[in-house]
Amino acid sequence: MPASVMPTSRKADGSQPPAAVSTIGLRKSYGDKTVLDGIDLHIPAGSVFALLGPNGAGKTTAVKILSTLISADGGQAQVAGHDLATSPDGVRAAIGVTGQFSAVDGLITGEENMLLMADLHHLSRREGRRVTAELLERFDLVEAAKKPASAYSGGMKRRLDIAMTLVGSPRIIFLDEPTTGLDPRSRHNMWGIIRELVSDGVTVFLTTQYLEEADELADRIAVLNDGKIAAEGTAEELKRLIPGGHVRLRFSDPAAYQRAASALRGATRDDEALALQIPSDGSQRELRSLLDRLDSAGIEADELTVHTPDLDDVFFALTAGTGQPDQTKETAR
Repeated sequence: MPASVMPTSRKADGSQPPAAVSTIGLRKSYGDKTVLDGIDLHIPAGSVFALLGPNGAGKTTAVKILSTLISADGGQAQVAGHDLATSPDGVRAAIGVTGQFSAVDGLITGEENMLLMADLHHLSRREGRRVTAELLERFDLVEAAKKPASAYSGGMKRRLDIAMTLVGSPRIIFLDEPTTGLDPRSRHNMWGIIRELVSDGVTVFLTTQYLEEADELADRIAVLNDGKIAAEGTAEELKRLIPGGHVRLRFSDPAAYQRAASALRGATRDDEALALQIPSDGSQRELRSLLDRLDSAGIEADELTVHTPDLDDVFFALTAGTGQPDQTKETAR
């Protein structure tokens, strides 16, 4: 189903907030395959932005370009106020990147991984030890600090990976599928870490295979499909793009069911289940109107359930025919 790109958020005076990341017409091809086909983004500072898309949609390519790991073929991009093409060193000084595969060295301890990262950032020995101690405590890794990182669980390695990323105090962090392979408890712990980072003023650019994750964390979400942004907005804005919201009424009394079907013209009937389905956006106003109509007819339903489109519906509608989310999706219902 086609959908227009929704406008980026604006201030009350109509102006856009300062961008931590902005792109205009970003393009990238590999041979005759176009991976990014003119991507426009405006990501406000201090927010979480989630990029969704099927396998091979170009999410990781976008992260690699914006973190200066590869070059774009066309378009313009600024990260932390630095132009990617003319000031890549300025971009690198302002960002941190955590990919799908951990950068942790399993042959050395967690503390040694942190100190090595401090050396790479040219911190003094004293400052490096101070920052290392603070981050190990912040990420609940003090007890494991002297153990080889190879002995860490998946969740501990991911926490250490992000702690290492924070050694340089980046203003923008790119998290490329940071919770892939983690169990639900570790994933929820990671969500808490991401929220804490944003509360400290850090901007997070997140790619994720979990639609629930984007719904929970992101201030704004973009769906990437066939090299283009199919739609962009808040989770609620995206959900409103998709039709199919409805209220389902179920009755145990056939007579009440028949009276309700007569009173609610346009409802879809399920005579076997004694249930009616009424199109609805799920708003309080529409629900109140529906209940008022039932009350005025002296009808009481035994069960009322509301279905509104979720990000699963959005994803499959916008990427129809182009594959699944990167792995099994998880959604809260």
